[in-house]
Amino acid sequence: MTTHAVIIVGAGPVGLMLASELALLDIDVAIIERRASQDLQGSRAGGLHARTIEVLDQRGIADRFLARGQRHPAVHFHVPLDISDLPSRHNYVLALWQNEFERILAERVDELAVPIYRGIEARDLSQHDDGVEVTLSDGRTLRSEYLVGCDGGRSCTRKAAGIAFPGWEPTTSWLIAEAAMTEEPAWGIRHDAAGTHGIGQLDDGKRARVVLTERHLETAAQPTLREVSEALMSIYGTDYGIHDATWLSRFNDMTRQAETYRDRRVLLAGDAAHIHPPMGGQGLNIGVQDAVNLGWKLAQVIKRISSDGLLDTYHAERHPVAARVLQNTLAQMALRRPDDRSKALGNITAELLRMDEPRRYLAAMMSGLDVHYDLGEGHPLLGRRMPDIDLITANGPQRLFTLLHRARPLLLNLDEAGCLDGWKNRVRVVEAQCADTIEVPALGTVDAPAAVLVRPDGYVAWVGDHAQQGLADALTSWVGESIPSI
Repeated sequence: MTTHAVIIVGAGPVGLMLASELALLDIDVAIIERRASQDLQGSRAGGLHARTIEVLDQRGIADRFLARGQRHPAVHFHVPLDISDLPSRHNYVLALWQNEFERILAERVDELAVPIYRGIEARDLSQHDDGVEVTLSDGRTLRSEYLVGCDGGRSCTRKAAGIAFPGWEPTTSWLIAEAAMTEEPAWGIRHDAAGTHGIGQLDDGKRARVVLTERHLETAAQPTLREVSEALMSIYGTDYGIHDATWLSRFNDMTRQAETYRDRRVLLAGDAAHIHPPMGGQGLNIGVQDAVNLGWKLAQVIKRISSDGLLDTYHAERHPVAARVLQNTLAQMALRRPDDRSKALGNITAELLRMDEPRRYLAAMMSGLDVHYDLGEGHPLLGRRMPDIDLITANGPQRLFTLLHRARPLLLNLDEAGCLDGWKNRVRVVEAQCADTIEVPALGTVDAPAAVLVRPDGYVAWVGDHAQQGLADALTSWVGESIPSI
């Protein structure tokens, strides 16, 4: 029987990101993927938000994605929201189709020598006190200490683990087609009594991408070209001679969230843990951020640095983040309804979002820059992402994110040197100077602390003064028990 420390089901964006995080920390991880290659049919998700680009920057790989995408200065919540004044080096949306995003991450995973079992499905799993066994579609069995389901909204992992997936049933469905057209279509957005529709040109300049709101809810996942043609006729009065479709799909506004992200040795991430309407393009982004939250925690547990209880913080931190996304997408769906009452609400909302404070509040939420984990009372930075501040160190000027490339905890002393004693081999310590204040999205300017403990995912676990009160407790919680000096 083949064994690995961690098995990931699904080589989509979330599974690939999690695999790269674990491999970076020298964990034996493997991926099970039903696709025979990384090729993905259709364009799928189309943008990376600011916080996602930041976490890629924290690992030193953001430039790979920036080189292949196009930057746009706005996120979307009912109306476009300018984010170019948010305090981040990446205050923009990067237009990059999911298939390209996956290809870049797959290259990263290959560099890190992560094995991928391709063209195979996970059929069943069984948990034991010391591991998980997975039965594959080809009859083989794999064993691991932990298994993570990154296998989408219809997750077999979630179902096999018996994790409930409560939420809201769909009310609206959309057709998607990527196809050739004999006639030039009416490019752009169109609104009618059914909802919003759009036709855009694909990068090859020859085909069109069509997204149509259906007049009646349909639940069959795979539509036909005839259905798309009839929908075009109903909305535009012609189907523009649509033919040779390379991708046909249907999606709806079903909204669900896993009751728990962990059942003993099985965990869920990405769409396996939460699904929602695609408004605002948040799904891929929070899934990648799930992976970055989970990866270092799994690594510490497998290395016996931290207890198994550290994995409970994954659900505690990420479940509320996705719950909030579910709420904002439900709100956006309500604002999209074509009836007069919803239009009136939408008009008022648009007026409010022309004001700076509401705009910045929602822009920070949509871009993921306002995430705040509940780590107790204290400095405003506690539980928030550490900004990529400019530092003056003994080695010269450095950005803070460059200090996180190896996914190690960071103790940053900005005023007075700190003592680590039993944690010095696990935590990177940097003495530095920075500006007296730090700007935080949705909060504004805050005083720079004397010292901060930054977790491998970039979030602040402790903020200290000269006395460094509470540092030992924070290190024990997030980095494991101290190792006595010999």
